[in-house]
Amino acid sequence: MEFDFAEEQPKFLMLMYGLIAFVVVVGGLLLLLDVVPAWFARRREAQLVAASASGAPLPRRRRQGEGLFALFFLLPTLLLLTVGLVVPAIRTTLLSFMDAGSTNWVGLRNYGWMFSDDSIVRVLINTLIWVVLVPLIATGFGLIYAVLVDKARFEAVAKSLIFLPMAISFVGASIIWKFVYAYRGDGDQIGLLNQIVVSLGGEPKQWLLESPLNTLLLIVIMVWIQAGFAMVVLSAAIKAIPGDIVEAARLDGVSPWQMFWQITMPSIRPALIVVVVTLTIATLKVFDIVRTATNGNYDTSVIASEMYNQAFRYGQNGQGSALAVFLFLLVIPVVIYQIRNLRQQREG
Repeated sequence: MEFDFAEEQPKFLMLMYGLIAFVVVVGGLLLLLDVVPAWFARRREAQLVAASASGAPLPRRRRQGEGLFALFFLLPTLLLLTVGLVVPAIRTTLLSFMDAGSTNWVGLRNYGWMFSDDSIVRVLINTLIWVVLVPLIATGFGLIYAVLVDKARFEAVAKSLIFLPMAISFVGASIIWKFVYAYRGDGDQIGLLNQIVVSLGGEPKQWLLESPLNTLLLIVIMVWIQAGFAMVVLSAAIKAIPGDIVEAARLDGVSPWQMFWQITMPSIRPALIVVVVTLTIATLKVFDIVRTATNGNYDTSVIASEMYNQAFRYGQNGQGSALAVFLFLLVIPVVIYQIRNLRQQREG
């Protein structure tokens, strides 16, 4: 196959324009965040040296100037938040009150459809199952790992192996577990789960096609990934428990079970809350696992995957936007709770 430079010239021009834009943006950010502040610092230093040499009083910073200087640093962040978050959120909210083609206003019809259509109600139930089970199970396993591995002989190796799934993307983990759940008729099974069932005298099944079992099997993937995160955070919290408290409890003759419930659990409560809240937010937004494993078929769809399907596969912009807004509203209370909890910890 011969390469025709003239035919490919528009692509090279587009690539060159992209490189130029990248250099301009990166150079502008460097100028904004490095060169300009350094210039102000040198100017301030020169003023202080001159005042010290002449015996004049040191110049004071103007409060108005400090405010402008702070705004100067905040401007890039505010700009990115506005373009990447505020504007899309407002636009999505407006689209949720419009029809599929985003041309006519339909009021709350899309939200009424969300709670009246049986398939979407199934999606909401699936999401609720995910939100209830994943944070609790993943946190539970993480806590068990943290307690059992703490001060063990091969603690570092064990923690590395448990945390390893966190290094895998959701898509990669889903592909791995699809092989675990794989089904191949009545012949030799390549899926680990079916092979175990066959070796025990059972019949192989198409696990990802059976509802609601398939939803629980997808939840296993999420738990497998997030348990390592929970273990790391909770293990750090356990190690932060003051040693004198532990020694005093042992001198009082408390059993290991009492030590866990009366000393360890109250001491790591803030870390537990952080882990549960973080996993809850991540679970509400889960998309990759469902999309990769089942594509949302066989009654496994959740809000994020159904939002994608409605907006980009079925062309229902209004319904997809309504699901997006509803998902956003579900996340807000969790975030507010976490902010209040962190504020109480600082004040306490």
